[in-house]
Amino acid sequence: MRKNYILDANILIHDPYSIHHFADNTVIIPVGVLTELDRFKKEPTDRGFSARAVVRLLDGLRNGQSLATGVPLENGGRLRVYCEAERVLTGSDVPADIELLRVAQIVKRSEPDVPVIIVTKDINLRIRADAAGLRAEDYESDHVQLTDVAAADRELNVTPEQWEEFRQTGRLGLPTTGLRANQYVLLRADGVERSTVLGRVDVEGRQIVALREPANGLWGVRPRNKEQYYAIDALLDERLHLVSLMGKAGTGKTLLALAAALHQTFKHKAYRGILVCRPIVPVGRDLGYLPGDIGSKLAPWMKPITDTVEFLLDTGGSVKGHADCAGLVRGGLIEIQPLTYIRGRNIAKRFVVIDEAQNLTPLEIKTVITRMGQAAKIVLTGDPWQIDNPYVDRNSNGFTYLINRFSGQELAAHVELRKGERSSLAELAANLL
Repeated sequence: MRKNYILDANILIHDPYSIHHFADNTVIIPVGVLTELDRFKKEPTDRGFSARAVVRLLDGLRNGQSLATGVPLENGGRLRVYCEAERVLTGSDVPADIELLRVAQIVKRSEPDVPVIIVTKDINLRIRADAAGLRAEDYESDHVQLTDVAAADRELNVTPEQWEEFRQTGRLGLPTTGLRANQYVLLRADGVERSTVLGRVDVEGRQIVALREPANGLWGVRPRNKEQYYAIDALLDERLHLVSLMGKAGTGKTLLALAAALHQTFKHKAYRGILVCRPIVPVGRDLGYLPGDIGSKLAPWMKPITDTVEFLLDTGGSVKGHADCAGLVRGGLIEIQPLTYIRGRNIAKRFVVIDEAQNLTPLEIKTVITRMGQAAKIVLTGDPWQIDNPYVDRNSNGFTYLINRFSGQELAAHVELRKGERSSLAELAANLL
């Protein structure tokens, strides 16, 4: 049965091409939504990029036809821009949410036999729509349930002979099916003293190989649990160009990522420099209300990064005579930026850390990953249970989406850090609060 879907502006910002994802139904965009997008189109942010992309897309669909009466879409559906000329000409200034509800009521009355569904990321608007007797839903085409994300690691029972072979050679043919490339495993053999050993399925998905571990740790940091061993292995393997580290607060995601960045860049000299990015939540908002130059504006947002770098400098030693993060930044050894400014860059031969990636949309994640050039490595850290962006949740954020899409790829590895190591109090708080 055909349906009428009415899109909110935040859906078009979240995914400029969302109009193509409603099968053979009718997609309706109120003109008030376009007015809202018009306010964002000059922004040098992902929000501005999305607004411009939507406008170009709609203009291309006109092709001599009227958006007011509807134009066909490739998937068999239709697109309409709902506009009441007299209201536009008189300049009636109605809040966008109210306008959306009003248009939904009008469409519902004009086609009583066709279901009308408001699609919005705004939870409050969905509640208000329900109170007004209207159906409202979230945009789910890019949702990935956390429960559906493939397990980052597995435990396998092997024979004592297989266990000994792995201990001696560091390699073992896959003893079972269903394992993915770069999936981590704990091998267990009954009847063998200290019967567990850690490994990883190789990039070809043909055998299990031993983990990498630097003899003296990563810039003074040593692993405290098996998941941290997994993370260090992934961070040190230059064949893995994308690593995702997922875990609750205190599990060591950012610490391990930055320790590996320092180790690989300044000790191993595998990369030209380090770039650390963090989303400003809400993502893409102007920083102009903060005083000072760009460094002063960014300081409050990047303090978690600078604190971690300075902790590592204390534990692992200075870098080229710089004993603090500010010195590394001044010397061009570490670059710290908001994600707002990453679009259009070509980042090659650098170790890139994207912190708090759970606050990004799938489109923003795509923007970030496609900036990576030759010989670059990118590490994304995130906690899907701690999201500050009001327009994504644990199932619709770009971090979860990326983990699902890159599962089993030769260039990527995923590690889930489960045990908090910051302190017993921090671990208890993460579990109870």
